[in-house]
Amino acid sequence: MKILLYSESPTLTLFKCLLLLITTMDIKSNKNMASVNLNNFINETQHQFLNLLNQELKFDKKVDSWMLMSTPWPVLSIVIAYLLFVLKLGPKMMENREPFKIKRIMMVYNILQAIYNIFIISEFYAQGWHFFLSKIFDLLDTVFFVLRKKQSHVSFLHVYHHVNMVVTTWTFLRFIKGQQGALCGILNALIHSIMYSYYFLSALGPQMKKYLWWKKYLTRLQIVSKNVQSHTINNYRLCKSSIQFIIGLVYGISLFIYDCKFPRLFTIYMIFDVLLFLYLFLIFYKKTYKEKNT
Repeated sequence: MKILLYSESPTLTLFKCLLLLITTMDIKSNKNMASVNLNNFINETQHQFLNLLNQELKFDKKVDSWMLMSTPWPVLSIVIAYLLFVLKLGPKMMENREPFKIKRIMMVYNILQAIYNIFIISEFYAQGWHFFLSKIFDLLDTVFFVLRKKQSHVSFLHVYHHVNMVVTTWTFLRFIKGQQGALCGILNALIHSIMYSYYFLSALGPQMKKYLWWKKYLTRLQIVSKNVQSHTINNYRLCKSSIQFIIGLVYGISLFIYDCKFPRLFTIYMIFDVLLFLYLFLIFYKKTYKEKNT
């Protein structure tokens, strides 16, 4: 009798089993619905993204026929070879060597770079490929650092900037081709022409110093702060790049806000790329400033 008093009735037990079954089925149903909704969201996002790419990317047989433009593999090979040399093979090769005396080679390089950038500025809208090619030539800056055993100048920010410029200019020329990006290119080529001219003239010797009175104006292309100014080529290039990228950031945001018929995806990429560069520059600056004060 005690067992019967404390045991559940068969009807109650059956009711609990049915309730448990319904609850389990409901949970499974909700999970299935959530899974279906997630799959639908992913598929719709993918569809919208592909449609956007189809609308914004531009292909041109003439551009594709230019050297290094038909596929990304030649450019990627150049970038990989560059990274291997400046980060691994070059420093290893120079480990037990004296620095190469390449002053004359660098003088020729600087004057050719100055002339080439002036040529690009003269007809920039028709010289997009030459601007891209100049970014490949700029990789020699780092190679010269390695050959002169100035590995301390080969910072992450320096290498990232050069690689990023090659990849970005190739992508822009291959898939975007919009003239709205000309402002940043013209500014970059202008500063490079002035910068390489100064390096060439200063390498001619002390007698040229009196003719380089405009150096102070060149220095003002950096971020205007006495703590940022540096006389090393590496730091100067990073500083002048930050000025260009700040202007590029403002310009990119204006393209996005005012809907200037410029690809939105590439504009977003430009904005985030500039923000990343400025963040890396800030880290570099703080590290350099801290080392100078210690």
